[in-house]
Amino acid sequence: MNAKSRVENPVSAGGVVYQINGGRLETVLCGRSQPVRWSLAKGTPDEGETMEQTALREVREETGLEVEIDGSLGSIDYWFADRRNDVRYHKTVYFYLMVPVGGAIDQHDPEFDVVQWFDAEDALKNLAYANEVNVLQRALDLIAVRNGANSRERT
Repeated sequence: MNAKSRVENPVSAGGVVYQINGGRLETVLCGRSQPVRWSLAKGTPDEGETMEQTALREVREETGLEVEIDGSLGSIDYWFADRRNDVRYHKTVYFYLMVPVGGAIDQHDPEFDVVQWFDAEDALKNLAYANEVNVLQRALDLIAVRNGANSRERT
């Protein structure tokens, strides 16, 4: 890469889907290849889509789940390069906290080899990318604050 490399600024959107199952907090991860590299569902906007619309569509396609947005988790950004075409990318990915309202993980698209529910702590250990671990931790912190606030309101 040289100092005059072209820089592009792509965006994506995705989500952390969670549920409480038998009193345990679970989240969905998407896996690709052997050995499996686990990641959060995310993807690129279609023409005219908002980030929220993109996140809902991408999560539905990649996980097989119909979801609703339950809050914003902010964004992450990172750099990568296409040396062959002398392009550097500064990518921003917007994430949302999501709850499933239908569908099933066995209905995911072929982009991923496997989609699976994980106990939240196991999901943190299995994610392949540190910035996605940070997003998931943000999600778990938000869920904990909400649950703590809800239980205090009931007492």
